[in-house]
Amino acid sequence: MVRWMGRTAVILLVFLALASLVLSNVALAQRVPVRMATADVGSYGYAVSSILADVLNRELPSQYVVTVHPYPNTTAAMRAAMNGEAEMSYTADVGMTELYDRVGPHQGFTPRVGDLVHTLYVYPMETFLAVPANQAANFNSWADFSGKPVYFTPAGYMNWSNLQRIFNALGYQFNHVEIDSSLLADALRAGSIVGAGAYTTAGASLPTFWKEAELRIDVKVVNPSAEEREKLAAAGLVPMRVDPKNAFTRDVGVDEIWGVPILFGYNMRADADPELVYQILTALEKAAPQLPALDPGFRPLAEDFVGLQVAGISANPHIPVHAGLARFLQERGAWNDSWKIAQ
Repeated sequence: MVRWMGRTAVILLVFLALASLVLSNVALAQRVPVRMATADVGSYGYAVSSILADVLNRELPSQYVVTVHPYPNTTAAMRAAMNGEAEMSYTADVGMTELYDRVGPHQGFTPRVGDLVHTLYVYPMETFLAVPANQAANFNSWADFSGKPVYFTPAGYMNWSNLQRIFNALGYQFNHVEIDSSLLADALRAGSIVGAGAYTTAGASLPTFWKEAELRIDVKVVNPSAEEREKLAAAGLVPMRVDPKNAFTRDVGVDEIWGVPILFGYNMRADADPELVYQILTALEKAAPQLPALDPGFRPLAEDFVGLQVAGISANPHIPVHAGLARFLQERGAWNDSWKIAQ
């Protein structure tokens, strides 16, 4: 009798454990997915997406689950979101411009679900150019890169698009050579490229592939000339100063770096739930003061969360604004009535 009761207890415990597992899986299945499409695992965008996902999973209501999904490049991530394979996409102001003009990588593109609209902007990046130190004497301005083989960061990335529009504005020939970014130092040393595009986030963080490269080869930054800076400013691409000591661990030959900024964010389609978007913005605004401790690139977001959203919209004021972001800005007195709310 005792043995039978013991077996019954074991069976009951197993049944309860299985029932708990089934209920847990049902609960997970009922959670609303928020998939963040971002660039590849080795990119800065992927690292930042992981930080934001952790914050949102902690701060959003329990019915949401935020996950990060890497794609080969930013353009591919944008297309994934517009085709319904994700809810949010890593992008930048230059990528949004190309999308709505249907030029560059978006030429002829028709989304299966809908275009991205202004939703969330998180940090600026500053794009510039560098060469091997032993070749620096041959480069006095960005004109010296015209037509020469250069790795303008990975093709399809937003800094690649930024350098493309920079060269177009200056009237220079954009001769991109695609390489494995982990082999940047080797390619510079071998001379298969004369130089490479580089970028900082919020004037501080270098991307991973550049952090690795500068440990393996001495490089020098080549700044645009005063005339080039004036021409870029006239085209709406105003260069800004970056302190090289905040980015590089070695001397890069200049006291200040002149980089052309772009603004990165995570945009969504117009059909995304306005309440979800509003909650995402509210959660990140609350968490923003603590984010620079996780990555210095979040410093501008912590200093002026609302202002960064305004700057993102202002870079492309003709592009519609998600209704959730519109509500967020209206409540904070930062809405511009000339902007259009996405339908």
